[in-house]
Amino acid sequence: MDRTERFYRIDRLLRGGPKPLRELAGELEVSPATVKRDIQYMRDRLYAPILWDVQARGYRMDRSLSGTRRYALPGLWFNAAEAHALLTMEHLLTQLGPGLLEPHLGPLRERIHGLLGNRYPAHEVVKRLQVLPMAARAVAAGHFEAVASGVLDRRRLRIEHHSRHSDQVLDREVSPQRLVYYRSNWYLDAWCHRRDDLRSFGLDAMREVELLSVPARTVAEWQLDRELGAGYGIFAGSKTRRARLRFSAEAARWVAREAWFHEQEGRTDRQGRYLLTVPYSKDTELVMDILRYGEHVEVLSPKSLRNEVCARLSRAAQLYA
Repeated sequence: MDRTERFYRIDRLLRGGPKPLRELAGELEVSPATVKRDIQYMRDRLYAPILWDVQARGYRMDRSLSGTRRYALPGLWFNAAEAHALLTMEHLLTQLGPGLLEPHLGPLRERIHGLLGNRYPAHEVVKRLQVLPMAARAVAAGHFEAVASGVLDRRRLRIEHHSRHSDQVLDREVSPQRLVYYRSNWYLDAWCHRRDDLRSFGLDAMREVELLSVPARTVAEWQLDRELGAGYGIFAGSKTRRARLRFSAEAARWVAREAWFHEQEGRTDRQGRYLLTVPYSKDTELVMDILRYGEHVEVLSPKSLRNEVCARLSRAAQLYA
């Protein structure tokens, strides 16, 4: 642990009562000399009310020594990504009912709560900081287990997949490659033997899943990234175009700080409008994100995307005519 973390550990230990020097050193896994230097620093720089108790033969906290100078420890907690990861794990674990993993999940929950309680009580952290999954679609019982087994065991799957675009249920035999968690939903990247191409399938749209004994075809990771990771969102593809969008000065206050895709380009013009360029293959998800901003965004190019957004807005306007 670093020095700042030791300060918090010393503070916590001494609040529990007097502690001998060697006990502190053992708890912190450092030398007694290091503990002495840390305590001296806390006294001189942080105004910690720490004194040596002769009778108890140990250090202890004494609030009466704080005087007019306020004792405060330096900030120590998680950054945004770390807090999000821990809170997400805590949220997911609380959603699980009793099962085969219960003996293993108990200690894991305790460890996560221990980390969350690094500075503040864990129950307060969970109550005051929340992670709210949005637009999560339920996956049928057993489907995730079967798909994950196919991915890890390298075996083919037979799936009945509901295409929401055509409203048809299609029977597919696929070689699963990887599972992807994106925008609160699970997707399967797989080689479709019917289409003889790579496809992404939403697990929530699977009506039936059967794990086959046939070995799965393995697609190189670079090919997966090229075909499914080159464009915008989960509907990516290798043949990408570049969408040029112009947001109003008002919307720019938000959009300029958003990450739409890792290869995006953005700049602000003289009028304060934000110009965003993002690669995409299929426009399904991109159109939905563009429509979120209504009159505050204009598609500059390509013409096909501009026409699609215009047609969607026209049809929406007719509902209110």
